[in-house]
Amino acid sequence: TLKSGATLTNFPTNAPAFSVYLASDQSITNDTFNKVTFDTEVYDSGSVFASNKFTPAVVGKYLLNAGVFLDSGLASNLNISRVALYKNGSLFKEVQWRNDSNQPRRQNPTFSHLVDVTSITDYFEVYAYLQATSTTTGLTVNGGAAYTYFNGFKILT
Repeated sequence: TLKSGATLTNFPTNAPAFSVYLASDQSITNDTFNKVTFDTEVYDSGSVFASNKFTPAVVGKYLLNAGVFLDSGLASNLNISRVALYKNGSLFKEVQWRNDSNQPRRQNPTFSHLVDVTSITDYFEVYAYLQATSTTTGLTVNGGAAYTYFNGFKILT
């Protein structure tokens, strides 16, 4: 029981933490991984997000989440969609949707990954991938805080 006027000290926090999103549409290239260029910060405790990269600067375990809203430009044109987490410039984790029949125009793949940051120089980026069936023009990652986002925080251990 705390006495009146007592203060808690050494209370752990889920920091650093960040949340960003893509506000406007981003054109992408067919059949290749494209780095998502997040342009709006919601919050960034510890200044850990810059130049489309999350660089935790504190070792530990983190929960990272992302989603990308992919638009193939035409109805029945989206064959494969992917959202990928890159660690230190290389593919680390990936979520893929294959639409072998009944291809849609749009898809919103998402992920949530627990990652172990073992070096203060580790960094993470989000990439989007779209393979169109017929035309390859008008391919975009659609902007909007509810659709294309990247966020994460250090979990208490």
